[in-house]
Amino acid sequence: MRYGLVIFDNDGVLVDSEPISNRLLAAYLTELGYPTSYEESIRDYMGSAMHRIHEIVLQRTGQRLPESFDDVFHARVFAAFEQELVAVAGASGVLEKLAADAVPYCVASSGSHERIRVGHRTTGLDRWFDEGRIFSSQDVGRGKPAPDLFLYAAERMGVSPERCVVVEDSPLGVQAAIAAGMDVYGFTAMTPAEKLAGASGLFSDMEELADLLV
Repeated sequence: MRYGLVIFDNDGVLVDSEPISNRLLAAYLTELGYPTSYEESIRDYMGSAMHRIHEIVLQRTGQRLPESFDDVFHARVFAAFEQELVAVAGASGVLEKLAADAVPYCVASSGSHERIRVGHRTTGLDRWFDEGRIFSSQDVGRGKPAPDLFLYAAERMGVSPERCVVVEDSPLGVQAAIAAGMDVYGFTAMTPAEKLAGASGLFSDMEELADLLV
């Protein structure tokens, strides 16, 4: 194993949450008077921390989202997760292999700590992640595409950036990993390969990931 740490994005990489959350985000923004299609939500917000959604709406419309936006959106997402959320196919197997081989790994997500934990608990992935392996954009000042979150995760895990590899499915995440000086493998199950330009490698099935990491 040539890497000292594998850093996973969460949404779309470990849990199949992007279709759920972007469907609900598009509907909620439209409900508030900012017409947004599912495809536009994927294009503009996939991989974003919540603050970036606020910033984009303000920049485009000159209007601020309501103070209750985050709480209402998360309540809707969590309710849908309980009914619909599943792990990404093959994700559990990858984590099991890393654990068996004693390869350090963690998750670094734009989502909140609560969102990460709800998703892991619902899908059964929580068995692979103790508190010390979970990092959120809430932990740093800037979310992706800034490198802060990945650098923070590496520091907390005690591994230098150049020995880290990131597993991502969003353009913002790939940009953040590159800015952090880390290798990054782009997961193309949901994101077209051309949108993950700059990634060290691309894969479309989690079963392919193990071969990329060795």
